[in-house]
Amino acid sequence: MKGWTVESITPEGTMRLADLPDPVVGPGQYVVQVEAAGLNFLDVLMPKGLYQTKPQLPFTPGIESVGRIIEVGEGASLPVGTRVVSNGQGAYAERVLVKASGCNAIPDDIPAAEAVSLFGVVYGTAWHALHNRALLQPGETVLVHAGAGGVGSATVQVAVAHGCRVIATAGGAAKVAVAREMGAELAIDYTTEDWVETVRSYTEGKGCAVIFDPVGGDVGEKSLRCLGWHGRYLVIGFAGGPIPKLPANRFLLKESSAVGVFWGAAMGNDPALRPRVHAALLALYRAGKVKPLVPGRFPLDQAEAAIASLASRGSVGKVVLQVS
Repeated sequence: MKGWTVESITPEGTMRLADLPDPVVGPGQYVVQVEAAGLNFLDVLMPKGLYQTKPQLPFTPGIESVGRIIEVGEGASLPVGTRVVSNGQGAYAERVLVKASGCNAIPDDIPAAEAVSLFGVVYGTAWHALHNRALLQPGETVLVHAGAGGVGSATVQVAVAHGCRVIATAGGAAKVAVAREMGAELAIDYTTEDWVETVRSYTEGKGCAVIFDPVGGDVGEKSLRCLGWHGRYLVIGFAGGPIPKLPANRFLLKESSAVGVFWGAAMGNDPALRPRVHAALLALYRAGKVKPLVPGRFPLDQAEAAIASLASRGSVGKVVLQVS
């Protein structure tokens, strides 16, 4: 089968398209024929050795895919032909080996690129962050950083669907327009505006109930100036580079809190969580309240270009490899 392989860790994150051996199914596993694989920022970092998880070399990148089961291992319950979303290393290939605990069945009628976004990392993170970790209430104001990106655009939609006001930040006029299209009441171009003062003014000094931050760095530190009374600052990731140093006095003064969000680990600790969240997201999708934004679609042999698009922060929405 065709697939990408990382054979050594390099500063450039070098990988190679190669003829790889077909995966061999084992107990509690499936082999899945991949329709689409989703890209995440960790796919930029992992081949460079910069992500906290470091797979044994050589490895095939990609942690999420949509496809159909073609082989079933002993003890796995879904039959051949079932369409599934999978979480497991090796998605940048024509076939992927996944644990039965790392996937679940999804409907046949949702286009693959939309399905890998809706049931993958970005919407799962958005739902889990807002509903399970922030305990979001209708009417609250949510500040979403990187509101035109994959996880940001999903979060804007999920918050709006819950009856919340959303303020989004984005870089450049085109991305600001995308954040507005997703449902943001106010979208701020952080490259030209003082977004902290704009948020504070827009909320009449009250700040935001929830801040969703996948960026980190000084964005995280500045965000605390926008946090309202009993606010919840959600630590999603550090796409901006440095881990922010959060002054504890800000939390004391507003009786607010910093809340970690790690969708992958949450699924591992609570196996019932994934199907619950997917059912909720499917209901929103069927009702037309969320629509995955997937303008960046690349064939398998252009995975390097897809990763470069994501790394440059020039992409909007979810970036996907269309495999079959």
